[in-house]
Amino acid sequence: LKLWKHESTRVIADRFTNPEDHTWFNRMLKDLVEEDLGNAYTSHVEEDNYFVSFLRDAPDAVGDEPDDADFDVPCIYEPIETFEQLEARLIYFMEQYNESVRGAFLDMVFFRDAMTHLVKISRILQTPRGNALLVGVGGSGKQSLTKLASFIAGYKTFQITLTRSYNTSNLMDDLKILYRATGMNGTPMSFIFTDNDIKDEAFLEYLNNILSSGEVSNLFARDEMDEILQELIPIMKKEMPRHPPTPENLYDYFLSRARNNLHIVLCFSPVGEKFRNRALKFPGLISGCTMDWFARWPKDALIAVARHFLSNFKIECLPETKEQVVFAMGYIHDGVAEACTNYFERFRRSTHVTPKSYLSFIGNYKEIYSEKSNQINELANRMNTGLDKLNEASESVATLSQELVTKEKELEISSAKAEKVLADVTVQAESAEVAKKEVQKIKDKAQAIFDSISVDKALAEEKLEAARPALEEAEKALQTIKPADIATVRKLQKPPHLIMRIMDCVLLLFRRSIESVEMDPDRPCVKPSWSHSLKLLSGGNFLQSLQNFNKDTITDETVELLQPYFDMPDYNITIAKNVCGNVAGLCSWTKAMCDYYAINKEVLPLKANLVVQEQRLEDANAAKNAAQAQLDAKEAELDKVRKKYDEAMQEKQDLKNDADTCKRRMVAAKTLIDGLGGEKIRWTEQSKEFRAQIERLVGDVLMATGFLSYCGPFNQEYRKLLIKNWQKENKSRGIPFTFNLDLISMLAEKTTIAEWNLQGLPSDELSIQNGIICTKSTRYPLIIDPQGQGKIWIKNREAAILTSEGKSPKDLSVTTLNHKYFRNHLEDCLSQGRPLMIEDIAEELDPVLDNVLEKNFIKSGKTLKVKVGDKELDVMKGFRLYITTKLANPAYTPEISARTSIIDFTVTIKGLEDQLLGIVILTEKGELEKERTSLIEDVTANKRKMDELEENLLYKLTSIQGSLVDDESLIEVLNVTKITSEEVKQKLVTAGETEVKINSAREEFRPVATRGSILYFLIVEMSYVNVMYQTSIRQFLALFDDSMEKSEKSPITTKRINNIIDYLTYAVWRYQVRGLYEEHKFLYTLLLTLKISLQNNRIKPNEFMTFIKGGAALDLKACPPKPKNNWISDMTWLNLVELSKIPQFGDILNQVSRNEKAWKQWYDKEAPEETPIPDGYDNAIDVFKKLLLVRSWCPDRTLAQARKFIVEALGQKYVDGVILDFQEMWMESDINTPLICFLSMGSDPTGLIEGLAKKLKVDCRAISMGQGQEVHARRLLSQCMTQGGWVLLQNCHLGLNFMDELLMTVTEPAVTVHDSFRLWITTEVHPLFPINLLQIGIKYTNEPPQGVKAGVKRTYSGITQDQLDISNMPQWKPMLYTVAMLHTVVQERRKFGPLGWNIPYEFNQADLTASIQFIQNHLDDIDPRHGVNWSTVRYMIGEVQYGGRVTDDFDKRLLITFCIEWFRDEMFQSSFRFYDKYEIPSCKTIQQHLDFIEKLPPVDTPEVFGLHTNANITYQSKTTKDILDTILNIQPKESSGVMGETRESIVLRMAEDMLSKLPEDYIPHQVKERINEMGALSSMNIFLKQEIDRMQRVITCVRGTLTDLKLAIEGTIIMSEKLREALDYIYDAKVPPTWSKISWDSSTIGFWFTDLLERNTQFRAWCFHGRPHVFWMTGFFNPQGFLTAMRQEVTRAHKGWALDQVVLNNEMTRYGKDDITAPPPEGVYVHGLFLDGAGWDRRNSRLIEPPAKVLSTPLPVIRIFAENQVAVYDPKMYRCPIYKKTEENGSDVHCYRQSQA
Repeated sequence: LKLWKHESTRVIADRFTNPEDHTWFNRMLKDLVEEDLGNAYTSHVEEDNYFVSFLRDAPDAVGDEPDDADFDVPCIYEPIETFEQLEARLIYFMEQYNESVRGAFLDMVFFRDAMTHLVKISRILQTPRGNALLVGVGGSGKQSLTKLASFIAGYKTFQITLTRSYNTSNLMDDLKILYRATGMNGTPMSFIFTDNDIKDEAFLEYLNNILSSGEVSNLFARDEMDEILQELIPIMKKEMPRHPPTPENLYDYFLSRARNNLHIVLCFSPVGEKFRNRALKFPGLISGCTMDWFARWPKDALIAVARHFLSNFKIECLPETKEQVVFAMGYIHDGVAEACTNYFERFRRSTHVTPKSYLSFIGNYKEIYSEKSNQINELANRMNTGLDKLNEASESVATLSQELVTKEKELEISSAKAEKVLADVTVQAESAEVAKKEVQKIKDKAQAIFDSISVDKALAEEKLEAARPALEEAEKALQTIKPADIATVRKLQKPPHLIMRIMDCVLLLFRRSIESVEMDPDRPCVKPSWSHSLKLLSGGNFLQSLQNFNKDTITDETVELLQPYFDMPDYNITIAKNVCGNVAGLCSWTKAMCDYYAINKEVLPLKANLVVQEQRLEDANAAKNAAQAQLDAKEAELDKVRKKYDEAMQEKQDLKNDADTCKRRMVAAKTLIDGLGGEKIRWTEQSKEFRAQIERLVGDVLMATGFLSYCGPFNQEYRKLLIKNWQKENKSRGIPFTFNLDLISMLAEKTTIAEWNLQGLPSDELSIQNGIICTKSTRYPLIIDPQGQGKIWIKNREAAILTSEGKSPKDLSVTTLNHKYFRNHLEDCLSQGRPLMIEDIAEELDPVLDNVLEKNFIKSGKTLKVKVGDKELDVMKGFRLYITTKLANPAYTPEISARTSIIDFTVTIKGLEDQLLGIVILTEKGELEKERTSLIEDVTANKRKMDELEENLLYKLTSIQGSLVDDESLIEVLNVTKITSEEVKQKLVTAGETEVKINSAREEFRPVATRGSILYFLIVEMSYVNVMYQTSIRQFLALFDDSMEKSEKSPITTKRINNIIDYLTYAVWRYQVRGLYEEHKFLYTLLLTLKISLQNNRIKPNEFMTFIKGGAALDLKACPPKPKNNWISDMTWLNLVELSKIPQFGDILNQVSRNEKAWKQWYDKEAPEETPIPDGYDNAIDVFKKLLLVRSWCPDRTLAQARKFIVEALGQKYVDGVILDFQEMWMESDINTPLICFLSMGSDPTGLIEGLAKKLKVDCRAISMGQGQEVHARRLLSQCMTQGGWVLLQNCHLGLNFMDELLMTVTEPAVTVHDSFRLWITTEVHPLFPINLLQIGIKYTNEPPQGVKAGVKRTYSGITQDQLDISNMPQWKPMLYTVAMLHTVVQERRKFGPLGWNIPYEFNQADLTASIQFIQNHLDDIDPRHGVNWSTVRYMIGEVQYGGRVTDDFDKRLLITFCIEWFRDEMFQSSFRFYDKYEIPSCKTIQQHLDFIEKLPPVDTPEVFGLHTNANITYQSKTTKDILDTILNIQPKESSGVMGETRESIVLRMAEDMLSKLPEDYIPHQVKERINEMGALSSMNIFLKQEIDRMQRVITCVRGTLTDLKLAIEGTIIMSEKLREALDYIYDAKVPPTWSKISWDSSTIGFWFTDLLERNTQFRAWCFHGRPHVFWMTGFFNPQGFLTAMRQEVTRAHKGWALDQVVLNNEMTRYGKDDITAPPPEGVYVHGLFLDGAGWDRRNSRLIEPPAKVLSTPLPVIRIFAENQVAVYDPKMYRCPIYKKTEENGSDVHCYRQSQA
């Protein structure tokens, strides 16, 4: 039974989403068991049991098992005994998983919910073909639990790796891998697929197929499939031997195997519409999976998780307090989850917290607690050590003074001893001095001899140096002679004569004997002594003797004997070489010896003298040495005595040094004690404070961490609320914390904040908090930054950080998700350790960032790695990531909220005001602002210096080893600290005084900054009115700077301030109005006036709310009763009740009751605001109070009075139209600034742009965007950017994909852009148009301005004097003015909606230009005698130029009437008037025309346009309602409604009320029976059946929406976008779009629901009680069908009538609907029709003019019948169209009714 209950619950109940269903299911099971088995068995199904198959371990091997023994883990499906047992088992598996899976680390807390989810997932995975659909917000643990369950089951897990280019073909490749692994290899696998993986909805189509049939069509190519099937043949034969391996069987086996082994686990988030839509689109996702809903973690889970992570974390508090912290963490997370819901209800801003956010919160707590604890402990330790050292110094002063006395006595004894030794030293020193003088004399004598020798020696060496080259030459020559050469010569019998002569010379030099002299018979010389030469040569050392030859032995005689040989002509080296070969060297040598002798004979005497002198020197040195020895003996004796003296003096000095040290230590100790006296007191207090701080840290860090983890997406109000709630929680749980804790000062230093401010962070509290979250949060920041201020600050801050690290400020990489090198930027920054900013994201992030954002870093050695897509990259130190978005209110998914730290950086009014004040002062008082900035920098630097000095002092105190008084550097540090500290204190005092002066001077200019801030935030508000109204803060600041520069200067400050404010307000107004549609221009101007008046306290907030809301929120039954007479409408009375809450109107209800007649007369006036107000209000109230009164009484006159209010508050120029000047805009633009036109009907600026280009002689090329036009646009842009010219991209809303690229092209051009390049863009409103492009562009609209004056003025502003003078015909100027008037009137009639034109036509500038050209041509061609051909003019204008656009017959009739009335001869007479005060001017110049136009009435009466005055009431009332509704809509959505109810509770009450009143459904068979009874083939009954079907569709839709809405408000189902929309509409009393789409139009939901009930009453009565006598015609879905059915009925009743010849006719009766008691004999009676634009005379049954202020007149009952004749029109009868709704157009006419005119 337990197993049966478990399986039933898993299969059925796990799909339930609300507790009631679970309770019902359990009750049903129990009842079933009781019914079938009896009471005895019910106890088995009362408790929840869980069955698992992984509780047992594999059997251990003991060695004696059989061969086929099974050692696998036994898979036995059995119940768990306790959750503790299951938890232990799961922890074991988790440890195993962490050891075996690389790069994956699970650290899960197995609280009960987590374990039950794991049991469910494990059961699904271990079931063949088991697939799971896990539904829960991101971070609930879906993937982690699936991975662990897969590991337990022994499966592999697989997830796709998303890359930017991942597409369907990549998915198919991944599916192939899965199918091969599971189907071919038989590997069981879990395929985890999350909603982040759905890059394309087509992915789900494939998964849907796998889940439904297991087959993906065309997954494998034929050859791949054949290969797989071949592999499977042996496997299939083994498993299924009876099945033949045919291709079909193999394929089925492959699919079956794949389905059994492949387990798909879908992890989806239920947030938003996507999950619901996907479930409906792909039913296989639900039917093919077992579901498991992951609800929000319960309190006990939150507590269990916190306890797990904090269990081993040291917190300095009691165990009870730590336990309370765990509980408080769960409370904080739960509280923030509720705050997210409330925040959305109130401000419509989506925020989420998920379990992952909670884990981040706990991790943050541990990190910050450790950091703060270490910081405080370190400071406390330093201070305590410092205090100990100071105490030590105090104690050592007394000891040192005693030591000093002893030291001084010892010093006296030592001094006397030293004096005695000094006397002995003196005697010895004198004796040594005498010996020293004697020695010196001997030394001097020896020195003189040495000097003399040196001179002679130098001279000898100098002379010998001259002979050196010859000697060297001879030596070289000798070296060329080898022993072999000598041997050769020796062997010669008859050597050459020259050799013999050379050898004779050698013999002479060696002083060898030669033969007696006799002349040689062959040569004129002595006969050679060759025999003697041979003896010399025969000696073994002949060559050596040559080299060692003693040159000093040569004499004059030798040289004389050699000379005859030398004189012979052949005795030279050249001939010798030829004759003797290498022996020729002897020739050179012999000559060199003689040359040497010539020099040496002069040196020889010197050498002889040197020998004598050196002997003298030797004798002198011997004498000197003897004297020196005597002196050394004397010196040795002196040294001994000196040593004694030095020892005595050293002893004396040591004693003196000791005494000095002792004194110095005493002075140091006293100096330290005196110098640190103040610090000692402060440090003692601080030390106590540190102890207290450590105690309070547990609660302080809890709040600080909560703030960092959760407060980022909230505004200031909610942040304060959350912190206040956390303080209450801490207090109630007894967790110590600092009362009134300043989180800013706790988390950031003041000096750091000051630096941030200098770097561009606004100085308001919210911005500083944002800065702290951005820098301190553990998650990477995602900054909501619509104004770009956060981005500017981050860039400046990062530049400063990079500079301080010695890197380039350009190292900050800025990219976008759409950038083509985004992946490269990310990879480079990660691997190079550089900061990265991803800017301007939308509502989704690239999945490639997931691992980076979640910090899934893998530790590899000392480095961290991260998987980015399919790459593994190093994460280097220095990598920081910032993500920014320009979206003002993005809706991020819970997954993104969990991965990032979302921070709302939207600029605040106060922050912007301070910024603007800085700009004003910089411009107006530059030196003052520079002084202030310099002052802030100085104060920051000085405070930092103070902190550093104190830290340095403490560091010195704590790092000293040994005694404190021995460290002289400490005294120096103390002195420097003291001096600097005094200087810094003085500077800070001076800075404080200067700051006061500067601030008072700055405050004088604050009104300018305040006005600027108001103007900017109003611009931001306008973006809520229309998404295209985007203005960047940079554009606004440019306007602000421009206003400062161009506004009138004045030495008087107040006057100057007023000049700036006036200029700025008007400049911003002009700039903004230029880019607004006409319908929003007055709204903006009125809002501007209201905001300025609110800021000036001229109007109060409650008065403002009364103005925009009136009495709409009041319940008439709860208000004082109206006066009896019924002339005051309910709405007016509610407005007056609300107005009476304002003091000045406190008695108005009584006054109206007392003086009803006067108020009625005032109310009935055409312009009540122009006439005196009863009861003395006229003089008692100002313009705005009068506006409140007029708004309450006469909504249609509100705008007229509002204009007066604007003129009075701002000036006349703010209600005059601004004429668009294209040339001025062009001058304002540049190559990087596109000009963007917002299109509307009839406002295409192409002609004007091309006209300006022609005038400026610039090439302008246009291209209309659409599918495939991007290529042409790209080429055109490239061409014009390089060559110059204008590009006009039309209809860019049709090419949105190209807009991001266009933005990059314009802002970051790849080429040098030509100066004449301009980009013009036209686009319709589109919610996805890039905000960035709008924020850099000049925006404008080209709609015709409102009012005759503005319209005609615009026309004449575009006409030149040449055009005016182009024709000399007198008719030209009047006809030109009339065409301009007609152009303005046909356009102005559009604003009256259906009253103006049945169809709103696009009359535009082209029509006007064509008409003017026609008039000009016609006048040129006419005969002056015959005059203008009026029929031609009327036809051309009424039928062709303007009439060509008109498709409705009634509209054509109207246009022709205008032409007939205005284009005739009378127009040239001075008495001609279009209407009173509207005449044709007789002017000659353009300026005269413009001056005349300026005098036209500023406000036009409807009669000017040919309309009744009541038309203005309709128009003005509608316009007023639209403006006030818009103002109300852009106010923050407050959560509280009537009596403090929330929006949701109000809508819930309304839904329940409507559901209780909603009619029952029509039962089809009952309706069919009744229709058959009444006549199934009757045309009227067929019509009734169709109407009932449509009504049933409406009832079903309403019931479905209201039921779902109730469930969504109660939290049972998810609040989808459609339900959220319905909730907003119902709260605002509007009809939800899903209802109005299938039903009828209505102004409020009250009227619509009443209509539903009344329509249903008519249908039900007709169906079940018979045909009514009179029909409520406006209660039909298809009134045309009703009339057609009646025609058919009448036609069938008359034989011979043909339906196509039968026409409708009508008869006006004098009856009301209650007067009819029987149906007419033929046709039908109808009621419910109203006349618009006319009144009805009941007595005479004819049309009359409508009474004043009566907009519609009810008609009596009308009989409509059919006649078999062609309709004959009676001229007295008016053929009037009937429309089924007030917004009529030509296509809505469903019949014509004839009435007597």
